[in-house]
Amino acid sequence: MQDVEFTNGLLDFINNSPTPFHAVKTMIEILEQSGFKRLDESDSWSVQEQGQGYYVTRNDSSIIAFRLNQPLIENGIKIVGAHTDSPCLKVKPHPEIINKQYLQLGVEVYGGALLNPWFDRDLSLAGRVSYVDKNGAIAHQLIDLEKAVAIIPSLAIHLDREANKERTINPQDHLPPVLMRLPENKSEHVDFSSILLKIVNAQIEHIDGERVEATKILNHELCFYDVQPPAVIGLHDDFIASARLDNLLSCYTGLMAMVDENNTRNGLLVCNDHEEVGSMSAAGAQGPFLRSVLERLTVNDEDFARMIARSSMVSADNAHGVHPNYVDKHDDNHGPILNNGPVIKTNANQRYASNSETSAIFKHLCELADVPVQSFVVRSDMACGSTIGPITASEIGVKTVDVGVPTFAMHSIRELAGRWDAYYLYRVLKQNFQN
Repeated sequence: MQDVEFTNGLLDFINNSPTPFHAVKTMIEILEQSGFKRLDESDSWSVQEQGQGYYVTRNDSSIIAFRLNQPLIENGIKIVGAHTDSPCLKVKPHPEIINKQYLQLGVEVYGGALLNPWFDRDLSLAGRVSYVDKNGAIAHQLIDLEKAVAIIPSLAIHLDREANKERTINPQDHLPPVLMRLPENKSEHVDFSSILLKIVNAQIEHIDGERVEATKILNHELCFYDVQPPAVIGLHDDFIASARLDNLLSCYTGLMAMVDENNTRNGLLVCNDHEEVGSMSAAGAQGPFLRSVLERLTVNDEDFARMIARSSMVSADNAHGVHPNYVDKHDDNHGPILNNGPVIKTNANQRYASNSETSAIFKHLCELADVPVQSFVVRSDMACGSTIGPITASEIGVKTVDVGVPTFAMHSIRELAGRWDAYYLYRVLKQNFQN
C-alpha cells in the first residue's frame, strides 16, 4: 500500500468511526473484505485453519483479529495493541435539560478531555441504543446522526472580560450542548427517549431481510463528536488534522498491517475499549478478553506459557510531539518531532512497558523497514501518562514495547499528527508481522 492510498484510507476510517462501536464495525468490514471470518465467544472454536484470518468482538467496542501462519507454540505470536476509545462528552441516561426554552442534553466527560476546544464546534451524536422491538425482543442499533445537531456556545467576552486569562469550565454547568429552541407550548417537558425512538426507527437495520420496528428505548451509550471531517493540511500537506487520532490512527495502522497478504508470522491485533478511563472493564485491556482468546488457541497452561515466552507485543498509542510554542514542556533530549518517525516511549516507573530488549527489537524493525525512529521520556518533574502496554504485559506476561506517532493537542476535539509518521508506523508494524 502506497502512502497516498494509506492516508486516504486512514481519513475515511476515522470519519466513519465517531464512537468505539462504529470503529469496530468499520474494522469488521475491512477484515471481511480481506477474507477474515467471524468467531463468537459463545461458540466452540474448532482447530483454526493455517493462514486463515479470524476475528472476534466483545461489547461491540473491542476487537481481536488474528491469523496463524506457523505452529503457534514453537513460534509464538506477534501482537499489536491499540485502543478504540477517545475522550469525549457522553450523554447521561436522563439528559433532558430545558432552560429558557432551549433544549440541552446533560453530559459526562469521558476520559481526560481537553475541554476548551469543545466550545463553538458543530457537534453531532452517535453511539449504540438498546431497545425492545415489536416482537418483544431486546435489540441493539448503532446510530449516527452525521449532521450537526448541537453546539456548546462560548460565553461572550463582553460578559467575562478575564476570559482569556482565567476562564474555568464547570462540566456540570457549562458543557450541556444546545440542540434547539422549543416552542412555548412544548417547553415544560421533552422526553429524549421519544426523540431517540424516532431516530432508531429511521436508521434501523434489516435483519434477515426483515425490518423489525423498535417500540421502546431501554438504554443508550451516546457521545457528541465534531462533524468537521479529517483533513491533510499544511503548506506541503505535512499533517493530518482530525478528531480521535488518539488512538484510531494506531487502530488503522495495526489493522492494515494485519490484513497484508504477505505476512509470514503468526499475528494478532487487539483493539480495546476503555483505555482512556483506566481499561478496567470486560472489554478493556485489564479485562480477560485477550487472555481468553489466546488460551483458546492453546491446549493447556504449559502450552500457553511456552507460546507467551516466544511472543512479543507492540503497544501503539500516540506520543506527545514537542510543541514549538511550549518547548519547555519536554525533555531537551527526548522531544519527538512530527514526521521524524514513530516514537519509542520509556518510563523508569513502568508507566510504559518498553525496556532495553523490546526497544532494541523495535529499532531493528525500523531499520529493516527503512523508517526513522525517535524516543520519548517525560520530563522528570512532570507526571507520565500510560497505555494498554503495561496492563497487557502484566496480565499475560508478554514482552512489550510502547510506541506511537508524535501528536499535538492530544485529547483535544481536533488533534494533529504527521502524515508521514502514520505511514512510517504502518510500514514498521507490517515488518513486525513479516519478520
